[in-house]
Amino acid sequence: MLTSAGERRTPGHLVVAGLAAGYNRVALIRNVSMTVGRGEVVAVIGPNGAGKSTLVKAIMGVLSALEGEVRLDQARLTGLRADQVARVGIGYVPQVRDVFEPLTVRENLEMGATSVSRRAIGEHLEGVLAAYPQLTGLLKRQAGKLSGGERKMVAIGRVLMTKPSVVILDEPTAGLSPKLATQLLESYVSGLASRGAAVLLIEQRARQALGISDFAYVMASGEVKIASPAAELLARDDLGQVFLGRGGPNGHRATDVLTSHHQLGEAAT
Repeated sequence: MLTSAGERRTPGHLVVAGLAAGYNRVALIRNVSMTVGRGEVVAVIGPNGAGKSTLVKAIMGVLSALEGEVRLDQARLTGLRADQVARVGIGYVPQVRDVFEPLTVRENLEMGATSVSRRAIGEHLEGVLAAYPQLTGLLKRQAGKLSGGERKMVAIGRVLMTKPSVVILDEPTAGLSPKLATQLLESYVSGLASRGAAVLLIEQRARQALGISDFAYVMASGEVKIASPAAELLARDDLGQVFLGRGGPNGHRATDVLTSHHQLGEAAT
């Protein structure tokens, strides 16, 4: 696939083609197409109400597709239930309810190994702890007593227990401080791609998301408005308008728009 910069992208591992989905047969997203290759971080950004959450639910089988399809390589996922989607190799880290609070960290991680044989759980756990050694000292801690950053690390670790080929992160920095958000994106999210996963990142902190992504899609009003290499979007003077799904010149300076839309800076909404 050729990008607008003429660079060749990694072949699509997760493919969304002409997808429409919503509730009561009313489409909240329409004609959405995007690809995520192995080893890529692909960001989906846009204002609240753009359709990002609906997109994730449709990919994961929580919402049925009204049109179009979702594929993992050549396997069609459209029509599968959420548990079936998870079993074929798609890991999902939700924005909220990301850990089982009464359980320990170890129990949370083991809960993620639903499709792993009992004999292999220990091996998978060792792999997760090797990737996130900070979890080793937290294994006996109750998940509900962890900090926001620690909780998110546990949530990602639990997903990795099945060694998924695709990881979908739904606004992982929500509620985190700017410092923790930066650490999460630059260390944990980038690390997922470096280990070969195809990473789809839904994120409100647009600048930070673009800074660690290979490619990006801008959604607004239920549609993909812009698809571009992330570095090109980040370099644009009109990034504030881009975030809103408006790619053309306008009468506002980007810095003015960025000030009024905190999602583009450090604060989460």
